[in-house]
Amino acid sequence: MPKAIITGITGQDGSYLAELLLSKGYEVHGIIRRASTFNTGRLDPIYDDPHSGRGRLT
Repeated sequence: MPKAIITGITGQDGSYLAELLLSKGYEVHGIIRRASTFNTGRLDPIYDDPHSGRGRLT
């Protein structure tokens, strides 16, 4: 099974990319930007078994 990591998975582009890759059989991991609130609204349709973590890329 191919794997992918998506930075900004809770954003508009990241959530669309996650949905596309999951439909193609990928195991998707995501990095979530630290924010005051944890919003997964864009991921609700695909949030069954998330592999997500908070992180910072520098």
